This record gives sequence, structure tokens and C-alpha cells, in this order.
Amino acid sequence: MINNQKDSLFIKAAFSEPTERPPVWMMRQAGRFMKEYWEIKNKYSFLEMCKTPEIAADVTMLPVDLLGIDAAILFSDILVTGEAMGGDLSFNQGVGPRFANPVRTKADVENLATGVNDRLQYVADAIKVIQQRLQGSIPLIGFAGAPFTVMSYLVEGGSSKDFKLTKLMLHNEPELAHQLLSKIAAVTTDYLNLQIEAGVNALQIFDSWAMALSWDDYNEFSHRYIQQIIAGLNRKDIPVISFCKGSSVFAPLMAEAKPDVVSIDWNVDLLDMKRRLPAGIAVQGNLDPHILYADKKVIKERIYRLFDRMKGENGFIFNLGHGIMPDIPFDNVKYAIEVIKEYK
Repeated sequence: MINNQKDSLFIKAAFSEPTERPPVWMMRQAGRFMKEYWEIKNKYSFLEMCKTPEIAADVTMLPVDLLGIDAAILFSDILVTGEAMGGDLSFNQGVGPRFANPVRTKADVENLATGVNDRLQYVADAIKVIQQRLQGSIPLIGFAGAPFTVMSYLVEGGSSKDFKLTKLMLHNEPELAHQLLSKIAAVTTDYLNLQIEAGVNALQIFDSWAMALSWDDYNEFSHRYIQQIIAGLNRKDIPVISFCKGSSVFAPLMAEAKPDVVSIDWNVDLLDMKRRLPAGIAVQGNLDPHILYADKKVIKERIYRLFDRMKGENGFIFNLGHGIMPDIPFDNVKYAIEVIKEYK
């Protein structure tokens, strides 16, 4: 049993300390590519799963028990903050997340609540149950959605291909956009501190839709709020990972928010990107998840190629450039983790 997880592979790599091999976990590792996930999902709605600590713990533990990964990640969703602020959130099969009351006017923004940690207590309760189950075996990662990404769902009312309404607000009503982002950032900071207090060992901030933004808009409407959140965290001994789709472009700016780790998408050479970041910032990534559909010999070759490239580098956490797709064969994911653990 590892006390505080300071000696775990994952935490050491996140703090750029030497490790005997790169640790591995995968975004969306507790999800729809596992039949065991569906056995639970077919009994409960997605929000019931998130809001029932025992069920959230069951799902969180699936990849721990079945895959042998080096870090667990809390089973929850990036939109729970938007719901706690007053969003009428639902998840429907084939539709994805919807907010029935989109936020589009000044009155809508003003109606959103802050100081909502009591509405998110179920997440803290889930963390406590998960840590009891993990018994110090591996670290637990908590997370939240970044303000711009949460804003996009609130404004669009759900997923979007072009983020037209969100970008219209940024461009036509920047003051209103900043008012909304400030509120989300305040809630997110409180929420992540709630997770730290409940016992997570690391945190990740997901800016899933950052790639919709130009450099200037990312700087103004995303980066500054992530910087604000990270600065507001009680992060002693808790590494913070910053992830966005588009990190192959934005990583140098992401590093300025002072995360411990920048998670990199698959569009860039990982070593090249690491060398462009300040010393002491670790990288996480960056295998294209589509490789996990391929033949096993291809999976092995691509993982070895990445590991050979990163050989001798401290501060490298193996992950995918984005999450596991639901129809990737479970056997291929398990094989990939075995290859990683055997690499010399």
C-alpha cells in the first residue's frame, strides 16, 4: 500500500521524477468498450450512475480490476458543474448530453448559481468509496470540464459541430461571455478543491472543445480561466493535468497556466512537444486511439515506436491522444497495456 501515492509510478511521472517505466492510464478507460460497463449501464441512467457513489465506484474500478492500469479516474461527467449551476441536464442514447434551458441572455447568465458544492457532494462521496476500494493500490484522478467547454454545452444546449452560438457570444457579446466563464471558473475551482478534500491524488482539466477556437480566442476565453482555476487549487502534492483537443497547437500556452502535466493529442511528435515546454512540465499521451482497432502487431509496433522516441525522458505518462472509442475491442486495449508493462 502506497502512502499518499507519492511513490506511485503515475505521481512520480506527473512530477517529472524518474520512473522504471512510463505509467499508463487511458481516457474513457471505464467506459462503453467494456461489456461489464453495459451490464451496469443497462440498469441505470447515466446520471444515476454518476450520482450514486457505490455505482460510480463500481464503474471506476472496472479498468483497475480488468486492465491493471496505473491510475484510476473518477467516473463522472464534465457537465455536472453546469447542472449544479442550474442547467437542466439529461443524457439520451444516440443524442448525448442536452441542457433543456440553454444560456443565451444576460438574464440566463445571471440566473446561474455559484457556491454549489453542496449540490456536488455526491462526487465527494463517490471519491471516498473509491478510495476505500482502491486501498492505496494506485492513485485516483479527479477531474472537471474547463470553463470554455462547459460554456459551449450550456450555450448550444448540447453537443455542437460548429459552436456557432457559443462563438457568436464570444464575438458579439464578449462581456457576457466573460461573465459566464467567470462563474463557471469559480464553480470549477471550488469543485476541484472539493475533490482534493475528498481524497483524489491528481486532477485533470478537460477542455474537450478548445480546438474550435483560434489562438487569440483560446488565449482570451479559455486559457486565462484555466490559469485562474489552477492558481486557486489546494494542490500540494496533487499534480494537475491540463488536456485539450488541440494541444498540439496550444500546449506552449497551456504550460503558462502552470499545470504539472500537459496532455498532448496525436497530431504532433511527443518528444518535440516536450522539448518546447518548460523544464519540469510532464507530458501525457499521445497514441492515436484508432491504432487500438489495428492488428496486435501494429499496436505493439506503434507503442514501441512512441516509447523508443521518449526513452530516457522523465515526465512521460502513456495515454491516448483522446478517449477510447466505444467499439474498440476490449482485448486490444488489454493487450496494449500488457505491451506497455513489458517494454524494456
